[in-house]
Amino acid sequence: MSNPTDPQHLRPIERRVLDMHDGDVSVAEIATRIRKTPEFVERLIGWTEIPRNGTSSERQLSPIQRRVLDLRAEGESRSEIAAKFKKTERYIRQIEGLAHFKEGQRLLSRA
Repeated sequence: MSNPTDPQHLRPIERRVLDMHDGDVSVAEIATRIRKTPEFVERLIGWTEIPRNGTSSERQLSPIQRRVLDLRAEGESRSEIAAKFKKTERYIRQIEGLAHFKEGQRLLSRA
């Protein structure tokens, strides 16, 4: 089976299914093992043939992450932001932390 996609850019379930498929496990058996339909397994195998570069959503900030960073840059506190989004301050802290992590990863990948 030819697979143009780098395995590091595949989801764990995709890697697992491909490993089983390359090991001559039938599609029906794979479906049973992962509790999906054979049709789903066939689609999943087909999707792995589509080249990916691994830089789509995993490194881009989500809209809420961008907004939280913008509001923090404008000087708003986490509690003020939490009230605007009707979320907890802990949730806003997590969103902000993940956004900073993604930004750091993006900067490191440029080097």
